[in-house]
Amino acid sequence: MRLVEYQAKMLFKDYGIPVPRGYLATNMEEARRYARELGFPLVLKAQVRVGGRGKAGIVKVCRDPNSFEDMLREMMGKNVQGEVVKSILLEEFMPHDRELYLSIFLDRSKRSYAIIASPEGGVEIESVSNKKVHTLDIDANNNNNGNRLLHDIASYMGFNEDGSNFVDVAMRLIRLVDEKEAELAEINPLAVRSDGSIVALDAKIIVDDNALFRHEELRAFEEESVEVEARRSGFSLVELDGNIAVVGNGAGLVMSTMDMLSDANGRAACFLDVGGGATLDNIYKALTLVSKLHNVKAILVNLYGGIVDTSIVAKAIVNAYKDNIIQVQVFARIAGRNADIARDMLKGTKAVMFESVEEAIENAVRAVKGMNDNNGNSSSSSR
Repeated sequence: MRLVEYQAKMLFKDYGIPVPRGYLATNMEEARRYARELGFPLVLKAQVRVGGRGKAGIVKVCRDPNSFEDMLREMMGKNVQGEVVKSILLEEFMPHDRELYLSIFLDRSKRSYAIIASPEGGVEIESVSNKKVHTLDIDANNNNNGNRLLHDIASYMGFNEDGSNFVDVAMRLIRLVDEKEAELAEINPLAVRSDGSIVALDAKIIVDDNALFRHEELRAFEEESVEVEARRSGFSLVELDGNIAVVGNGAGLVMSTMDMLSDANGRAACFLDVGGGATLDNIYKALTLVSKLHNVKAILVNLYGGIVDTSIVAKAIVNAYKDNIIQVQVFARIAGRNADIARDMLKGTKAVMFESVEEAIENAVRAVKGMNDNNGNSSSSSR
């Protein structure tokens, strides 16, 4: 579960990590009241779970009351990568001298946490070459070795003899990750002010869904996201940043399909495992969930029916098209009883069945590439 910024900052405050004073507004009346309390200049930050908010024009500094309402109207209700802005965080404007980057994340390949720190904050960490990554022993954080590591990082970040402010924030961030079982806690930027104090201007936290049952206090942050809806339906769904939704029955089958898709230069928009069964209702529900995802241009179904009648799967796909639940093309490899009947049922729809998953993947990748090429040509000709 990925928290939006204001939720992450609520946790930061609980752990004593300094953040700007701010208020969440969902309408103009609230925003006017909070703006009067904060004064100008102030910062307007749309609360959505997508990245690149600055580039999308939904993080802005408002320097005077005259432009405030126009800025707010421009942001509220804006569609950003398929997510609609429904609330805006108003924060005090905090002048600062430097911007740093700090994050704690779970490195699954090493089965341990790691800390990333860079004296260059405010940009995507992937584009920064000046950064350090250290394996982090959370249990040892409070002993001399852990403390020494954080002081070494403070020195690297440009703090002189006394990096105690930075070390204190880092230790609090580590404790938050440990106690809330977070997969990621990121501060970007971590601002250094002229008086030497530091403050988290932005916040990102991703919590392990599988640990939520141990953290009732975090359940309040859950919204009716697609992943939450999937979990309630008995599915396993992870939203990714690609454009081809991958649906199958069995985690191993879906994972191997995603690997094959990647090898074919395709990018998955989601991992969706409907479980061992394949019924009319759960396939229809799975397609309904996929329809709510951002940027899906094709659906790749790899489903082994076993004793399940695959015509039922085809019927669910036909119904999803008939009910206008999905509009994009489905590329399917559905093996099992009545596969020929299923193929006939899908004729006349946007769904195509293939004998092998390799063929389905090849055609899905080709179709999406064609869409991207056509969009690029349209954009070029319009300029």
